[in-house]
Amino acid sequence: MFKGIITDIGTITDTTTHSNSDQIFHIKTQNLSSINKGDSIACSGVCLTVVDIMSDTFTVQASQETMKVANLNTWRIGKKINLEQAMRLSDKIDGHLVQGHVDGIVKILTINQNLDSHEIKLSCPQELIKFVAKKSSVTLDGVSLTVNSVINQEFTVNITPYTWENTTFQYNKVNDYLNLEIDIIARYLDQFMQHKCSINTINFTTLLFTTIIS
Repeated sequence: MFKGIITDIGTITDTTTHSNSDQIFHIKTQNLSSINKGDSIACSGVCLTVVDIMSDTFTVQASQETMKVANLNTWRIGKKINLEQAMRLSDKIDGHLVQGHVDGIVKILTINQNLDSHEIKLSCPQELIKFVAKKSSVTLDGVSLTVNSVINQEFTVNITPYTWENTTFQYNKVNDYLNLEIDIIARYLDQFMQHKCSINTINFTTLLFTTIIS
């Protein structure tokens, strides 16, 4: 699990296709001292396992399923990506609970400066927009954000100066694609409603929330 609070910006130094068609990425970071083989790292919102470490670079391996749903096919040498190590149970949750399981990608439609902040408008796939609500939490390229507005299949988020300067949003442009992870509660509530379980919706929500924060 993660918090959606970025701790470093990494750089793709190399990428190769493994013999089994998985994709290998080599990522340079300045905070390698606390990273070990087998660790889970959120790489622009995608939970990946560290398979090797060398000098100032660690290596991760992404399956074809991950490549299909996320924006990893745009990762080239020199690409900047957001990094976050897995949270500890004792950590303060500054953002919101993030799994690192990308649901799909959203397209940047506009980037407008609003005083010191930036407002980004995004186009969301039809099958995912139902999970995006005003004032709800979403994760974009690994960053925990609050939704400002939702109109049809578009929604907006506000990027504060600190977040802009300490994440890859500063490098984004119109028509770029970002990884989207919907809120975990919305995902499980939808699954619950689809199966029409016998328990009361309110009781289920209370139970789920209690389980998550306990």
